[in-house]
Amino acid sequence: MNGGRAGSHPASQEAANSKNGSLRHLQVAFTNFFAKRAKYPRFKSRKKSRRSAEYTASAFRFRDGRLTLAKMAEPLDIVWSRPLPQGAVPSTVSVSQDAAGRWYVSLLCEDPSVQPLPAIDAAIGIDAGLDHLLTLSTGEKISNPRHERRDRARLAHAHRRLARKAKGEGANRAKARLKVARVYARIADRRRDRLHKLTTRLVRENQTIVIEDLAVRNMVKNGSLARAISDAAWSQLRGMLEYKAQWYGREVIAVDRWFPSSRLCSACGSLQRKMPLHVRTWTCDCGTTHDRDVNAAKNILAVGLTASVCGAGVRPQRKTPGGQSATKQKPLQREP
Repeated sequence: MNGGRAGSHPASQEAANSKNGSLRHLQVAFTNFFAKRAKYPRFKSRKKSRRSAEYTASAFRFRDGRLTLAKMAEPLDIVWSRPLPQGAVPSTVSVSQDAAGRWYVSLLCEDPSVQPLPAIDAAIGIDAGLDHLLTLSTGEKISNPRHERRDRARLAHAHRRLARKAKGEGANRAKARLKVARVYARIADRRRDRLHKLTTRLVRENQTIVIEDLAVRNMVKNGSLARAISDAAWSQLRGMLEYKAQWYGREVIAVDRWFPSSRLCSACGSLQRKMPLHVRTWTCDCGTTHDRDVNAAKNILAVGLTASVCGAGVRPQRKTPGGQSATKQKPLQREP
């Protein structure tokens, strides 16, 4: 009879870790529910939910850059996307599989390289669009790669092949579904890579970034523009800007969506009564000729800086169209 401590067997340790992890996830789910950030927790579906598992420190071994999970005799054969920070010790390992059948391993650890950047005297306003993904107040226009449209023919072909397969658990339908998922994964990967490079550049080059508080969820209800708006991924871009600004000590300000940035002259401040979407350049009564998007970016920057100096409210006021309120994303306060 083994005289070791109760629960020292690897199988019992893994079971305990799995139970503790499930309870921790349940607590987070109910916390988000009562804070009105999420819906009521529901059971994980074996067919529809993403396949994933989380391992705490006692359920894996990480030595010399090699990862071994519980009940495994050999370490995993991993293609690392980047090396871990020098001296970092992983506290949690998450293993997951996406819809395209690819497995991912994510290691949670402290990264000492993520530190606030030196403060600089640079601010920029950003106007989001479809012809150009972003137009900056400096006059620079960043093209919209339209990743989904470039792969639309391939995606349609894969969907047609899937539609011809009999519904059920057949192998042929599973293969066709996997091909569709791989096309979507290709689109999402290229979009994410582009947005990461773009947002990192903007955060490194500017101390203050002013954007629009766009209601993307309402905008995609437009049937003729929904696909293009979703492909632009404005919400994902904003999220990347905000968390990277927190990492590096920058600030992101979101201007009220009802602010008339396109109809306002950035030179004299006069407001035009109408500005149809097909009007891309216009001349103000003061004689200044504006590019619609560049002018909007300049106005967004001006009202954002004004809100930053005066102290904007926590949430934008949307009751009065044309209001100049803004939402400010403050950088993290780090302890010395």
